[in-house]
Amino acid sequence: MSTLSLLPDESSLEPIHTRRYETCVYRSSDKELLVRAAVSDTKPPGLYIEGDPEDLEIHQMQLELRVAYPGLVITAARVVFETHPHTGCPLIAESYAKLVGLSIARGFNARVRELFGGSRGCTHTNALLQAMAPAVVQSVWSLSVREKTTLSGKDSRLTPEEREQRIAGNLNTCHVWAENGDHVEKIRRGDTSEFPPLPVKDRLRELGRDEKSW
Repeated sequence: MSTLSLLPDESSLEPIHTRRYETCVYRSSDKELLVRAAVSDTKPPGLYIEGDPEDLEIHQMQLELRVAYPGLVITAARVVFETHPHTGCPLIAESYAKLVGLSIARGFNARVRELFGGSRGCTHTNALLQAMAPAVVQSVWSLSVREKTTLSGKDSRLTPEEREQRIAGNLNTCHVWAENGDHVEKIRRGDTSEFPPLPVKDRLRELGRDEKSW
């Protein structure tokens, strides 16, 4: 089955390896998120097996986490080795129960390396964990929009303390969210010029709607 690619079409180039990540975060309840993710490594047709017309999958690791909201602490974890190159690969899966109790927000990647780095874990599962963690953090924004309590101050009930809590989840995570940067300063003083996000503004224009309606 073909997969839509975000990469440019380079039919003149010879592919030798493709890695794909997929993560989806679900609202399980008012207090819990369900996170499902997978990583897949495939080799192009005919590379490993001469004459084979199909891609050959070498790795597929699947992760399912339950994460408490709003604290983002992992309450349950399950790893499945769907496709793996060696018979011993799945033996490490149970070790990932150590994820329970970890916060998936700040410091998560360091804890993953500490617990599962090197011979203590699976490099592909670790890469998947590090790829899915930002998606979980981003899902908090989705919940804010769903609850109509965005940083733009759309909900007038937001107190300065609540605004700081929402800033805290992104503070110093990138250059835009630098604690002494213009973006954070604008939010703290109630400047809503950065809201809604640019893709939302663009889509509202395409729909012929005023961005103030968001």
